[in-house]
Amino acid sequence: MDLLECRKQIDEIDRQMVSLFEERMKISRDVAEYKLSVGKKIYDKEREDAKIRMVEEMTDSQFNRHAVRELYSQLMSMSRKLQYTLIPGETAVQQFTPVEGLDITEATRVVYFGVPGSYTEQAMLEVFGDKVQGFNRTAFKDIMEAVQAGEADYGILPIENSSTGGIDDIYDLLVDYENVIVGQHIIKIRQSLLGLAGAKPEDIKTVYSHPQGILQCSRFLEKYPSMKAVEFASTAAGAAKVKEDQDSSQAAIGSIRAAEYYGLSVICEQINDEDTNSTRFIIITREKKYLEDGNLISLSLELPHTAGSLYNILSHIRFNGLNMTKIESRPLSGKPFEYRFFIDFQGNLKEPGVRNAIRGMAEEAVDFRILGNYKES
Repeated sequence: MDLLECRKQIDEIDRQMVSLFEERMKISRDVAEYKLSVGKKIYDKEREDAKIRMVEEMTDSQFNRHAVRELYSQLMSMSRKLQYTLIPGETAVQQFTPVEGLDITEATRVVYFGVPGSYTEQAMLEVFGDKVQGFNRTAFKDIMEAVQAGEADYGILPIENSSTGGIDDIYDLLVDYENVIVGQHIIKIRQSLLGLAGAKPEDIKTVYSHPQGILQCSRFLEKYPSMKAVEFASTAAGAAKVKEDQDSSQAAIGSIRAAEYYGLSVICEQINDEDTNSTRFIIITREKKYLEDGNLISLSLELPHTAGSLYNILSHIRFNGLNMTKIESRPLSGKPFEYRFFIDFQGNLKEPGVRNAIRGMAEEAVDFRILGNYKES
C-alpha cells in the first residue's frame, strides 16, 4: 500500500473518530444532567477505572494497551470538563466578594513581620503609607493569628525570594488559617553587612540575620571563613542585636534602612549573590474578598496518591486557556511522600474559564481551597 493510500484511509478513520467523539460528548451531557438531577458527583473514579480496564482488554498488544489507557483517560477528562460547565453555581467562588481595592484609612490596622527597619516594614509603608496603624510581630504565626482574630485588618508576610525560593513556613500557615491573600508587593533586596563604626570585614566573627538573608549572601560569607553566620528572627532583629551588644566583632546582614534605623555603619554594601535579588510579600486579610481587577489566583489542594493525579488537575488550567505561573509542594503530615500543592495562575474569579477550571479542580482534588485573587506586581 503506498503512502497516499495510507493517508487517505487515515483521513477517513479520523472523520469517523471525530463524528463518534461528538456523539460521545452529547451522551456525556445527558449523563451530567442525570447526575445533577439525582445529586450525584460528576467525578466517579470507580466507574472510570473500570471503564479503562475494560477497553484495555480489547487491545491486542502491550503497546496498544498503554496507548488506549492514555487515550481513554483523556477522553474521560474532556467529558468531565464538559459536564462541569453544566453545574449551577460555584461554591468555592461564591464564598468570595469582589471589591474595588484595599480599604485603607488612618484607622486601618496593619501587622508586619519582624521589627522596625525590616524589609517587611518597608513593604507595609510602600503599600499602605505611613498614616495607617502599623505594628509588628516577630513570628510568622503571630501575624496570621493577629489577622484571623481581628486584631489587624491586614498582615504582611514574605513568601518568596527570587534567589532562594519559597518560604515553606508561610505556605503551611496559609493552610492552617482561614486568611486569604488580597495583594502582593515585590521589593528589590540589597543586603549589606552592618556593624559598629570603624569595623572592617576582617574584624567580624559573628554575623546575625534571618536564614533567608544568610542564604542570599552565601558567596560573600564564603570569602570570609572567620565569619560565623547565626540565624536570627529577621534581618532587622539581627541589626538590633548588634546595636544592643556594642561588640565590634559582631555584624548583621540587612538593609541600609536598618543600618540608619539602628545607628550602624555599612561595612560592605550590596553583598547578595544576585543583583536581581527580590522578595515577594503577600498581603492577607480575614475577609473572603478579591480585587475586581485582580489577575493572579492562588490555590492549595491535596491529590489522591495515584498515577496522573497532578497531570489531571493541571489539565483544567491548560484546557481553559489559563497560564500557570507557579507551583510549590509541601509534604503532608502523617502521609510519607504525599504532598499538598500550591498553584498560582493568571485570571479573575469572575471569568468563565477560571470558574470552569475551579469547578473541575475542586471536584477532583482533596481539601481544595482558593487562597486569594489579587493583582500581579
